[in-house]
Amino acid sequence: MTTEALKNGKRVKLCAKCIYDETVSGISFDDDGVCNYCHTMEDLQTEYKTGTPEGEAALKEIIGKVKKSGKNKKYDCVVGVSGGTDSSYLLVKLKEWGLRPLAVHYDNTWNTATATENIKKVLDALDVDLYTYVVDHVEIDDIYKAFLKAGVPELDASTDLALAEVMYRAAAKYHIKYIFEGHSYVTEGISPISNMYFDGGYIKDIHKQFGTVPMKTYPLMTFWRFMRWMFIKRIRRIRPFWYIPYSKEDARNYLQEHFQWEYYGGHHLENRITALQHSWYNYKKFNMDNRNLSMAAGVRSGILDREKAIEEYFYTEPYIEEGLLEYFKERMGYHDRDLENILNSECKRYTDYKTYKRYFRMIRPVIYLAVKWNLVPESFYIKYTGKD
Repeated sequence: MTTEALKNGKRVKLCAKCIYDETVSGISFDDDGVCNYCHTMEDLQTEYKTGTPEGEAALKEIIGKVKKSGKNKKYDCVVGVSGGTDSSYLLVKLKEWGLRPLAVHYDNTWNTATATENIKKVLDALDVDLYTYVVDHVEIDDIYKAFLKAGVPELDASTDLALAEVMYRAAAKYHIKYIFEGHSYVTEGISPISNMYFDGGYIKDIHKQFGTVPMKTYPLMTFWRFMRWMFIKRIRRIRPFWYIPYSKEDARNYLQEHFQWEYYGGHHLENRITALQHSWYNYKKFNMDNRNLSMAAGVRSGILDREKAIEEYFYTEPYIEEGLLEYFKERMGYHDRDLENILNSECKRYTDYKTYKRYFRMIRPVIYLAVKWNLVPESFYIKYTGKD
């Protein structure tokens, strides 16, 4: 079994079970060489009984509550859609379970044509209504530029947070108590905290320091809005794939066969700015290869062969779509020298800026209860109340 690999010209120790190496933030190894992230996945498997009859029974009970809460309403749940595999397949399952979802899409104006078409194909075929929020393109590009100037890896943090806020807003508007999310820790894992941190305070501080265009249309989730959604509106967030068996490959094949849905080339590549972050920015500037999240998760669950995953991750570069950098430069008004300055500027992280993390830590017991009440995912508790 491979226990070391070459990374940035140096030999690094590998987890004996997955492909995480000793340079991963916050990693530790037990006496058998297994990393703490593998143990976290094992703990989630134990708690959620993922892929077992008990897990399916637990989800069935939740679905029953969703139907009861949505009685006499047009919709009984909200689901975020991006045109990607997980959210598209989740819509299929929700309809199979007899639910009446409202699809919600946050348009950061960087969608690929493939993603836009995928959303339309699936929604039309399933007869699901769509609630779309479109941010001003000049405003959002200014936020991206601010993050580039800040020198942090979370270039597209604003999209994930905005989607969450828009889903909450849609749920409140239609008096819906449940939001369904297509995340699967089995296929995606949970990223180390220092890799991808985001909250409203982080975005607000970076924009205040480096932004030039006022945030008027961007749906910022402040700390108090977050608390309102959780404890006043009590809108619950459910991740069905944490309970039932889920294969991204099988889901993709099903979507292609039944909806003429098209694959976009890789994890998170359905959106251009996210694709740029994963395949160029993080890799070139921070030596951070985001492929390790899904690859490590796939190895842990037996979906990927460990030796093949090591070979691909450590000895090949991430795929970058042809023309993506040119599109990025043209849209942002950048030249080659601007890209060089971006890559050569000082590397910073979220701890260099103001965030809400200290507040989350202060209410750690409250967040723990929120997890038990399905008000926030357990991954939120792990990442936002733990150590830096």
